[in-house]
Amino acid sequence: MSDPITYAREHQADYLAELIDFLRIPSISTQPERKAETAAAAQWLADKLAQAGLENVAIIPTQRHPLVYADWLHAGDAPTVLIYGHYDVQPAEPLALWESPPFEPTVRDDYLYARGSSDDKGQVYVHVKAVEAILKNNGRLPVNVKFIVEGEEESGGESLAAFIPQNTEMLAADLALVSDTAMVSAQQPAIVYGLRGLCYAFIDIEGPKRDLHSGSFGGGINNPLNVLGHIIARLKDEDGRVLIPGFYDRVRPLSQQERTILAQFPLDEAAWLAETGAPEPWGEPEFTLVERLGARPTLDVHGIIGGYTGEGAKTVLPSKVHAKVSMRLVPDQDHEEIGRLLKAYIAELAPPSVHVEVTVGHGAAASITNFNIPAMQAAAQAYATAFGQEPVFMREGGSIPVVSAFQSHLGVETVLMGFGLPSDQIHAPNERFYLPNFYRGIETSIHFLQNLG
Repeated sequence: MSDPITYAREHQADYLAELIDFLRIPSISTQPERKAETAAAAQWLADKLAQAGLENVAIIPTQRHPLVYADWLHAGDAPTVLIYGHYDVQPAEPLALWESPPFEPTVRDDYLYARGSSDDKGQVYVHVKAVEAILKNNGRLPVNVKFIVEGEEESGGESLAAFIPQNTEMLAADLALVSDTAMVSAQQPAIVYGLRGLCYAFIDIEGPKRDLHSGSFGGGINNPLNVLGHIIARLKDEDGRVLIPGFYDRVRPLSQQERTILAQFPLDEAAWLAETGAPEPWGEPEFTLVERLGARPTLDVHGIIGGYTGEGAKTVLPSKVHAKVSMRLVPDQDHEEIGRLLKAYIAELAPPSVHVEVTVGHGAAASITNFNIPAMQAAAQAYATAFGQEPVFMREGGSIPVVSAFQSHLGVETVLMGFGLPSDQIHAPNERFYLPNFYRGIETSIHFLQNLG
């Protein structure tokens, strides 16, 4: 029989066809009307895990969307790797901005365009096919493997967060493997060793009992939309520093060693700026752009709802307005404490002429993995073999809540082995996955498992 790498290369067309089938399923976890399709994605993945040769495949019901589990545990004293991913995807709106329908996967210039192609169906499927290639060729794996794939990562992940502490024996492992991050470029792989945490909140302001005519009542009623603007303006200063009292009290300072490592990260600021389309970079001036993007906490407003936004003019004082806000957090910041600080601060800012309520939604802790552990070195060797380039180490600005949960409840470190690109347009129209990275990712995963074994 051929070796697993040759087998994987010979079956690339099959792997692509399967991934396209996976991407056709609109598993949007945030939309209740997509519950059946989300369950169908879980069943599809479970079937593929079984076909790959994994055992004990199970679809585990939750209060919302099911978890998918599978394992292969015949490698004796070899390490056990817990592979995590998510099969749910972000909403596809605004649909008019897609060049091809989001759930009709389309290949253009080596990119596969579809919602979920990079985040995270394509990346988690890398490991399904890597395990299959080894089992089909060798009949066994060099390590023990467990898969746990959730359907709520894009909508808070509450079900998996509750499942992990109650099922520590089932999920017990020596390390976790996650592919839900990006490389520097198609030629330069990267290993993420740090992730920011998250605190998401909703601000609701109510003034008069109904919308009022601004000519008749303007100047006598405090417009809730104006109040919201004043509150938002006092959450940050012009350089990006968050003004919530106590917000920075627990921020772990960057050591000189880490600042040196981050300074070596090959960020092309001009190319990065061109990708964003923004006029110039912005943020805390005492930190570099690389540090601001992954190692500093943030606060951002994501949506404001209220008043009249239709065609033409309407002079109305809205009765109710709303805002959605999130804070990205760094190690040692506690998302629950940050939520309390936000509520207390906004309560101080709120005038008595309106009613203001802050609701703290989902949150996650930040995480950092020691990049000197053997598993990280095995990942670096696997990247170098598959891509012909040593990976760089970086901190990612986004949040993967399960990583901190694995640390706190299972006591395992996570290797973040991403195959996406910064230009994949995740969470945006025209999301895409670079197909050479899909295929090289499968080979990298094969090398990684073999290196560990």
